[in-house]
Amino acid sequence: MAWTDSRMFRRTLQNAMNNTVAFDWDTDAILVALYNNSATPDKDATTDVLTGYNGAASAWVVANEVSQVGQWAAGGVTLASAVVDVATSAVVMLVGDVTASGSAVPFASVYGALVYDNTMASEKGFSYNYFGGTNTVTNGTFTVVWHANGIIRFTL
Repeated sequence: MAWTDSRMFRRTLQNAMNNTVAFDWDTDAILVALYNNSATPDKDATTDVLTGYNGAASAWVVANEVSQVGQWAAGGVTLASAVVDVATSAVVMLVGDVTASGSAVPFASVYGALVYDNTMASEKGFSYNYFGGTNTVTNGTFTVVWHANGIIRFTL
């Protein structure tokens, strides 16, 4: 099994702290792409290409992606209402609305998602999120309900 947990990429934090990438999580196009169990997430990826959507030799290549016309678009769907929440004094987190597909058709073998910035070159990944095992829709809408603690969370 390739998926075991959810993580933020260390590369994302490095880019933000070194100010080498101007992330704007409130206004950039943040997408959620779905993946099968062939993807092997690596929080320690050392380059933007290895964290980005369809980056050469990364886990996030199109061959590992799960998409279906009319259900979940190739490349992912937009994370609606993405915002950096600083509501409490000790926490900063990226939150967003529930992310749902467009229509009700069969959809199978989804293990997790890549959350990435579609506005930037290299379509840099922020995090990967494991769904706890294989997920399938037989007659309904595939929906990702984000945890109340955020998609990415920093405790200060």
